[in-house]
Amino acid sequence: MGVLALAPTAIDPAVVRRARVLRRNMTEGERKLWSDLREFRRLYGLHVRGQVPISPYIVDFVLHEKGVVIEVDGEHHFTSERMEKDRTRDAWLGQQGYRVLRFSTGELAESFDGCVEEILREVGVM
Repeated sequence: MGVLALAPTAIDPAVVRRARVLRRNMTEGERKLWSDLREFRRLYGLHVRGQVPISPYIVDFVLHEKGVVIEVDGEHHFTSERMEKDRTRDAWLGQQGYRVLRFSTGELAESFDGCVEEILREVGVM
C-alpha cells in the first residue's frame, strides 16, 4: 500500500494538547509496545508515531505510509458503550484510508511477540 493522500485538515489545538498529555502518560502496555515500535525505523525503514491526532481522534500509534493504526485497549474498552464508540471510530479511520489493529492489554501481556509479529505482517515486513 502506498502513501496515503489525505487532505490536510486543521486539528483543534485542544486535541493537540491532549495528545501531548497522552504521550507523557502512556499505559505500561503502550510504553512497552512503543519501545519496540520506535525500532521499526532502524530495522525496517518504517516511521511510527505515537499518540497522534487524526482529526477528530487521537490514535495510540500510526504508520502513515502504510495506512495502519495500532490501538492498545485497556479494560474500559470492553463496555458496550465504549465498544460502539470504537466501532464508529474505526469506521471513520477506515474511510480515511487506515486499517486499525487493536490489541488488548491482556494480549500484549500474554503474547507480546505475537502482537508485534501481527503488526509486522500487516505492514508487509513478514
